[in-house]
Parts: sequence; C-alpha cells; structure tokens
Amino acid sequence: MLTAVLISIFKRDLEKLKKEIGLYKKESTIWLTGKEVPNSAGNLCLHLIGNLNTYIGKELGGTNYVRNRDLEFSQKDIVSGELIEKVEATANTVANALYKLKQEDLEKDYPVMVFENNMSTEYFLVHLTAHLAYHLGQINYHRRFFDTD
Repeated sequence: MLTAVLISIFKRDLEKLKKEIGLYKKESTIWLTGKEVPNSAGNLCLHLIGNLNTYIGKELGGTNYVRNRDLEFSQKDIVSGELIEKVEATANTVANALYKLKQEDLEKDYPVMVFENNMSTEYFLVHLTAHLAYHLGQINYHRRFFDTD
C-alpha cells in the first residue's frame, strides 16, 4: 500500500535531515546565506517543518498546527538541537497522520486547494516527498559549501 511506502520515505528523509543539521561543525553556519544562496539550511529546515506540519499534520492528521510561512524564512539562530527536536516531532506527526489513511482516502481530492487544480491526496503526498528531498539536497550542499574548516 502506498501509505507504507510514504511513511518509509518520510521517515528516511527526515532522519537524513536530522543528520545533516547535526553534521554542522559550527552552529552559526547553519544560518549563513550568500549572494547565490538566499536561504540558509536553518530556514530550509524550518520551512520543511512548517510544510509537513501544515499539509500532513493539520490537513490530514487533524492537528491544530498554525503555520507562519514568513517566519520559516526570517527566523534565525535556533540551535541545532532544537531544530532536530522539531524535525523529530514532525516525523512523529507525519507518521501518525499517514497511519490513519486508507486507500480510499488517498484517492479523494486533497482537502484544500494548494495549486491551481484539484489533485488527489495520493498525488500531493508524493509531491511532498519530492519537496522534502529537493530541500534536503539543498541543505546537504549548503553544509558542504559553508561549513568548511
């Protein structure tokens, strides 16, 4: 069933996100940006946390999460340990929400309009795995580019 696959992918990639954040040698480097790098790893991490808590936790899992997308890109200087805790909590929220889904839930339209057209919940969840992987790759490159000795 697709939900088992999605749970596995989200778990794997959120573990990788925790590892990437934990690999930074200097806390301050997590928040660096540059001319061609407009988003810090910390802000991308906060963005992923907000994204998944909104679109999976709130909309599919029924949590009362309130997203502040602007803050995801403006907040700075959260220590890596706190970011990792937030990722762990998000991973639990995602898994709990996805465990509840049945095949017929996946085939229904996603409950809110995110893009220009309706889409199935199944389609949007696959999109969210790709979104996570995309930003995870950016964070990996950010760390290797900025966090040098």
